Amino acid sequence: MPEIEIVSVSGRLAALASPWWELWRQSRGATVFQSPAWLIPWWKIFAPGDLATIAVWEAGRLIALAPLYLEDGSYGRRLLPLGIGISDHLDLLMMPDKPDAARGLGQGFARLPLAWDSLELEEMSPDASALAVPTLPGTTEVRAPQSACPAVAMDGEADVSGLPMTIPGKRRQFFRRAARRVDGARAEEPATPAFLEILESLHAARWAARDEPGVLADPRVGAFHRLALPELRRAGLARLTVARVGGRPAAALYQLCWGDRLATYIGGFDPQFAAASPLSFLVGEAIIHAARQGRRRLDFLRGQESYKYHWGATDVWNCRRSFRRLQ
Repeated sequence: MPEIEIVSVSGRLAALASPWWELWRQSRGATVFQSPAWLIPWWKIFAPGDLATIAVWEAGRLIALAPLYLEDGSYGRRLLPLGIGISDHLDLLMMPDKPDAARGLGQGFARLPLAWDSLELEEMSPDASALAVPTLPGTTEVRAPQSACPAVAMDGEADVSGLPMTIPGKRRQFFRRAARRVDGARAEEPATPAFLEILESLHAARWAARDEPGVLADPRVGAFHRLALPELRRAGLARLTVARVGGRPAAALYQLCWGDRLATYIGGFDPQFAAASPLSFLVGEAIIHAARQGRRRLDFLRGQESYKYHWGATDVWNCRRSFRRLQ
């Protein structure tokens, strides 16, 4: 029988990092957004409720983890995933070929000492582990599509620039023109503090032109990235690049990488350099770099912005599962 642990304090969550990494590396469909490098800092910075994480152990080995917290608000007492809001894919972690992993999680939900009204499993990609969790006894379940995450296959041969031929020809030509306008036709990889300073400045300038604050306007978001990025980079899960035009930072791109996937997370550019298309150059450069590393999928993450489809993206839909307890 598996051993069920309810993690309710931050110190214990951080202490799980080593077995958590082992589970993350083996869990089907796991993304950067379920890694301890992402979720432990998220909890330290945001902590929007009561920690209610379920860990399932077998012979001293972590075989499942439901990183959750309890929100008590206008929608009732909801169990929500850690990372919600700034994470594009959310999930539970389960060791493959371990039937006790899903069963253990089900038992964990029944043993939670905090009363809850609903469990909301949000923004799950089509290969998410949480899709395999059986409907919880004493609940009703609703499943529904949630967010489109446009994506591009990057397999097959490359053109002379190194871009996969799966990228539309017009976009590959556009990239080559943009590369000629960038200083030295290259991307820099600055240190984390310098990158974040540049990104925040460029991101704010871009959104100010629309009279909108942008996602980095919240100081907690910046604090989160300052805490998370060093570990993400050490683990090879993040890549940060900057393009310059005329010696000045013109664009910055925050990338996440795992398995066979490259994801473009946050970008920013100076509207003064819009004609030079420096951010498009950085996206193309990121694709070339990732393809050379053997990555085969470009994930533009949530949102149906038109530029994503210029790269040949098609929609892949996240879904949600909502379990409401019967009265």
